[in-house]
Amino acid sequence: MTPTGEQAYELLLKYNKDESLIRHALAVEGVMLHFAELFGEEDVLKWGVIGLIHDLDYEQYPDRHCTITEKILREENWPEEYIRAAVSHGWKICSDTEPVHVMEKVLYTIDELTGLINATCLMRPSKSVLDLSVSSVKKKFKQKSFAQGVNRDIITEGAAMLNMDLDEVIYQTIEGMKKVADKIGLRGSL
Repeated sequence: MTPTGEQAYELLLKYNKDESLIRHALAVEGVMLHFAELFGEEDVLKWGVIGLIHDLDYEQYPDRHCTITEKILREENWPEEYIRAAVSHGWKICSDTEPVHVMEKVLYTIDELTGLINATCLMRPSKSVLDLSVSSVKKKFKQKSFAQGVNRDIITEGAAMLNMDLDEVIYQTIEGMKKVADKIGLRGSL
């Protein structure tokens, strides 16, 4: 079975009703698609599907995050590669599965970063990702009291795992989110 985007979205909605969690999944999907294209990956859609389902269990089972996602995906007969990627994004938080493949490293890095970017956008007059700069995100990144739930160490470690400069990771994540600005509610007033 090769899961489609439609199947992933249906599964996401089966376990998630919270609009902010659904928008987060759509943001991660958009950024994963962007990075897959950036890295010249053959199976771009697989990256997007994994972005959609990475937090499948978070709304209903936050205390068992990643564990229940793994269980759900196994019950649905999803490929091992997809399961491993989804579980690896919780490395050092709620999972012992270390991100090894590029796709896993990207997910690990940008999951937290999309949250920081989203929060940064909502504080701006435009409420938009379309006019967001790397410097604005870096300013909020350094401000530990802002979006306290975002683990900046994971973002930094993930960028290093990808052998990418943090500014470039932030830039590419913004670019990925721009492509789905309407879907994630970040077109703002622009």
